[in-house]
Amino acid sequence: MGRYLIEPFDRSDRYATERYQGAAGRNWWRCDPTLRLIMRRHLGAGYAWAESRLDRLGDLMGGLVAECAEETDRNPPRLEKYDKWGRDISQVVMPPSFETARAALMTDNFTAPSFAEEARAHGADPSALSAAWTYLLDQADIGMGCALGTGGDMVVSLAEKYAPEDVRDRVREIFANGYYSGEAAQMFTERSGGSDLAALETAAEPDGDAWRLTGFKWFASNANGSAFVVLARLPEGAVAPFLVLWERRDGSRNGVRIRRLKDKLGTRSVASAEVEFTGAEAFLLAGQGSGSGLGTMMKLTNGSRLGVAMMGLGVARRALVESICYARAREAFGRPLIEQPLMRRKLAELIVEVEAAQALVFDGHVGPRLRLAPALVKLRAARLGVTAASDAIEVHGGNGYIEQWPVARLLRDAQVNPVWEGGDHILCLDVRRAMLRENAHEPFLDRLTAAAGQAPAGDDATADLVRGRIDDLRKAVTAWAALDHTVAEARLYPLAQLMADVYAAALLLEQAGWEQRELGSDRKALVARLYAAAHLSDPGPLRGIDRPAEELDRFDDLLAGAVTLESAG
Repeated sequence: MGRYLIEPFDRSDRYATERYQGAAGRNWWRCDPTLRLIMRRHLGAGYAWAESRLDRLGDLMGGLVAECAEETDRNPPRLEKYDKWGRDISQVVMPPSFETARAALMTDNFTAPSFAEEARAHGADPSALSAAWTYLLDQADIGMGCALGTGGDMVVSLAEKYAPEDVRDRVREIFANGYYSGEAAQMFTERSGGSDLAALETAAEPDGDAWRLTGFKWFASNANGSAFVVLARLPEGAVAPFLVLWERRDGSRNGVRIRRLKDKLGTRSVASAEVEFTGAEAFLLAGQGSGSGLGTMMKLTNGSRLGVAMMGLGVARRALVESICYARAREAFGRPLIEQPLMRRKLAELIVEVEAAQALVFDGHVGPRLRLAPALVKLRAARLGVTAASDAIEVHGGNGYIEQWPVARLLRDAQVNPVWEGGDHILCLDVRRAMLRENAHEPFLDRLTAAAGQAPAGDDATADLVRGRIDDLRKAVTAWAALDHTVAEARLYPLAQLMADVYAAALLLEQAGWEQRELGSDRKALVARLYAAAHLSDPGPLRGIDRPAEELDRFDDLLAGAVTLESAG
């Protein structure tokens, strides 16, 4: 109360600043019953060991990391291009807020090899804990998530397989703290675009057991890293991945120049740049003439797509929490917004959509490895981040459009997720490739059938609806395969959307069955029922207006199972 002046027209505490605490300053683990449910399910006996660590992580992400994210957004990285003698140093200077957050995250790094080893020793799945770590981080700052996680697994995996021994040793040193160390970058995109490899211009020339790269990359995120995977064209014309380190083998500066940093709409905490290679020392990350390195790289790209999907989910979850916080505090027409029927409808819809995306993203990270999953999960979760952030701005009204409030940055950040690692059209083309070349829809449909088979007792109508839509999806794939090539490509988007709809509904049923059997609760069954009604059922001629208003009748159950608010700690 003592931090601001009380004006004569302040006749009540209705607009007291402290009433409008958002997500920042709270423990995000304690605030999130849905995350706790997922961790209980996937960690099993290891949950008891992990709980205190997840609680500590919730404090870190909702506290220091969230606070630093706002400061870094206001004071982003800068480029020191030349030294005092005019020599090119291309040094990216990160703000102190970024370095503070990064140091804290590396101290409590759930993705580090040492943490994974400790988790296994206590019966906890490291991949589930790693997913929880990135989920909480992405609620604070997806730019930091990108800076730490871009391409580290790709660099290490390809270097171990293809790089000379001394270079492998150097890569191991760089990534001693694990993939999420902020040391890697992927440099694919050129001015001609990022997906059309035939238009790629960066060229590679052999130089002993190394290569020399010459070319220009138009959009390279985390340009302040130490190890880069770079796509370049071999002399015979094929495209292959190369490893480029900031320093040459002899310790001298490599031929890498940063022309300028991108002035971006959002994700300002990750340094994105235009990067030029001038005879840069590089190492081929593929067998000579085999193209196998490129194939391996594309498989690893699917992991990156799941990472971007997690970013979309993180933004959506943060948007939901901010919306609920504001709706509880803000009053209109004599009562809080959260008591208004239209606001309850909007918040109920957000809760259901966020939990459906959560089911998809976590299944992609810790469930069976499905070839179709990364493209479908990113397609849904990346777009939800944008729409949920937009909804959060609308909930806040004019305040949401102001940078002092927390949701304007969410929308600016979220918009990049549908672009990173392939836009919607590229994802749809990957779905086609996976089905035609690998018959990937068969194990995908099997997974959906198995998930729906775990449905809770007592709601046969929803389970039957989802099983029926799985059958419809199988028919849709068959019908699509018989279409003319041009029409089939144009129909990929609605087919992929149907796949994502049925996938999410089946996973929600699976979660609901587990929750009922293990915890005796039917809340997740309610979420599954509302999601299936919205995405899979026929609304009828009245567009669902005549349906029972279960989202209103059980709004308190929905809310209590989605967000638990407590004061800042």
